[in-house]
Amino acid sequence: MGLGQEIVSLEKQLIVQTYRRAGFVVERGEGVYLYDSDGRRYLDFVAGIAVNALGYGDPELLEAIDKQARRLIHVSNLYHTEPHVRLAQMLVQNSFADRVFFCNSGAEATEAAIKFARKWGRAGGQDRYEVVCFTGAFHGRTMGALALTPREHYQAPFRPLIGGVRVAQYNDLRSAEQAIGESTCAVIVEPVQGEGGVHLASAEFMAGLRELCTERNVLLICDEVQCGLGRTGRLWAHQLYGVEPDIMTLAKPLGGGLPMAAVLVREEVACCVEPGDHGSTFGANPVAAAAAQVVFRRVAQDAFLARVRDVGSYLGRKLHELAERKREVRQVRGVGLIWGIELTKEAAPVVEQGYAEGVIMAVAGPNVLRLVPPLIIEPEHVDQVVQALERILA
Repeated sequence: MGLGQEIVSLEKQLIVQTYRRAGFVVERGEGVYLYDSDGRRYLDFVAGIAVNALGYGDPELLEAIDKQARRLIHVSNLYHTEPHVRLAQMLVQNSFADRVFFCNSGAEATEAAIKFARKWGRAGGQDRYEVVCFTGAFHGRTMGALALTPREHYQAPFRPLIGGVRVAQYNDLRSAEQAIGESTCAVIVEPVQGEGGVHLASAEFMAGLRELCTERNVLLICDEVQCGLGRTGRLWAHQLYGVEPDIMTLAKPLGGGLPMAAVLVREEVACCVEPGDHGSTFGANPVAAAAAQVVFRRVAQDAFLARVRDVGSYLGRKLHELAERKREVRQVRGVGLIWGIELTKEAAPVVEQGYAEGVIMAVAGPNVLRLVPPLIIEPEHVDQVVQALERILA
């Protein structure tokens, strides 16, 4: 039995089966490619599910991780450290926010956002605790985040869920208006729904939602865990719409592959949160914060973002051309370097066939292929994945 077969066999015996993993063992990465234990190379258009923005083996990122790990790996949030404060400074100076809370994952960021919003909603003797979410949303798998993810197959096995949640129709401002009530403290929205099938909010919807939240004195929370930090070709996805939230959740690409998430908030929200209201033992880990500084510094550059827009436009054009040639493609939608290809058949077998073509893709629902490659891909990589899709769909 080879190493790959051994690891796959042991995984099935020893690991709780919450994922359907590919049938090979990833051994290393280089640039935009992954290599398995048998030496096969794969062009990676998943990037750790929109995590590895700088690809694999980036020298600056590795140097920052090594340098910080040799100095200090962990002390908890009982003590001051420089890396997370410097990172917070970067985030605040380049966003709407006044303060930052650090944690480890997108789901944790959602949980913190819910708690902060509810604390704000009960300030001054009020009793506002409800959160409005939208159809097709995905905000995480922990119990609070799950309640804001209104899809039956995610929620059904784990009911009863937490209360105080209302569901409105995505991209339907009238539905959102009807869902916001006297007990509503916040509305949470993904400017681009990733797991839900790569659906973009309309400009009218986002602008109207911001106006509606302001009028009703309700917080607007933007979940940018997957679509933020350069993925759309803008630093923040909400910048596509010319609006600003009151709270924003970040995660996936922030730590450069290390667990790192953040909740960005305005001062009016932050001032309601007191010591002991929330916490995270590993949040703001010095090594992850050092890595995140490198990622943020690089991704926030105008030239970097312009390049994401250029390559993203090229990818979109090539995918639309593919859709014109292949009746198996029902619709193509996306922006920057987050794209969904809606098929007339199930997407999982296409992903599986992609491995044989040396291409790694993901799904976003039963019949949607999701492409979220490293933000450093070149047009030649776009050509490679589109050609592979051409062969697979043939």
